[in-house]
Amino acid sequence: MNIELSTGPALLFCPADRPDRFIKAAARSDAVIVDLEDAVASEDRVGARREILSRLSDHGQFHGLEPDRTIVRISGVGTEDFERDLQWLALTPYRTIMLAKTEDTTQIRVMDGYRVVALCETAAGVANANAIAAEPNVVAMMWGAEDLLASIGGTSSRHPNGSYRDVAVQARSSVLIAAAAAGKPAIDSVYLDIFDLDGLAVEAGDAAASGFGFKACIHPNQVDVVRAAYAPSETEVLAAQRILEAAAKAENGVFRLDGKMIDGPILKHAEATLHRFKQRQTTEQDLSS
Repeated sequence: MNIELSTGPALLFCPADRPDRFIKAAARSDAVIVDLEDAVASEDRVGARREILSRLSDHGQFHGLEPDRTIVRISGVGTEDFERDLQWLALTPYRTIMLAKTEDTTQIRVMDGYRVVALCETAAGVANANAIAAEPNVVAMMWGAEDLLASIGGTSSRHPNGSYRDVAVQARSSVLIAAAAAGKPAIDSVYLDIFDLDGLAVEAGDAAASGFGFKACIHPNQVDVVRAAYAPSETEVLAAQRILEAAAKAENGVFRLDGKMIDGPILKHAEATLHRFKQRQTTEQDLSS
């Protein structure tokens, strides 16, 4: 993503008007998404921008928001706050931005000079996900459930049992596949019920197994749940190691192991499992240092 996110999958939103939370958010997560859009009331955004600039000018201290671990979510193209956000960004070292309500490639091209995480959270954005993901300065894709349902006249993205409705499942899959086709990572949407950590664990586990590189969090308590969901079990790690060791000894590309056929896709699954295992080890080392 051209941002140092290799140590783990948990991205944490932090309101831009809460500078008192910046250091804690950075310490608890793998990267911070400083939110200048939905998390900040319109009348408070000027003050939020001013406060961050003030802190940046304080002897060059980032106060937790290191540029290589910070994404700034800005307002959508065409809004007054978008123009103000761009003027503010030009005065900062932050060059990785999340563009709210991304809907087409022309909006991405306006962001020349920035690394863009395209947030597809409207019907138009999801419908155009393939073209958006192919833009050179798009470094990752993310989808949003609640704004999407609002854009098509819906009232809820989830069933009463917490599972996504079919339209949300389709949007989630569309954005993930578009990102993968363009060779870029995808970020899974937030889990709004901050007290339902069991539900979050199931959804984060599905995100990891489905191929999402990251999952966004809205509360620090969600971070460790996401990290744990992305960390393969000891059994999974040992199985992956066995498969790759057997592949190294195999005389051809397809072979049998424990009565099962092992081919190219299965080898890639094993490699992905070990990659996530190494990420978890790195995260644990960073946290203990």
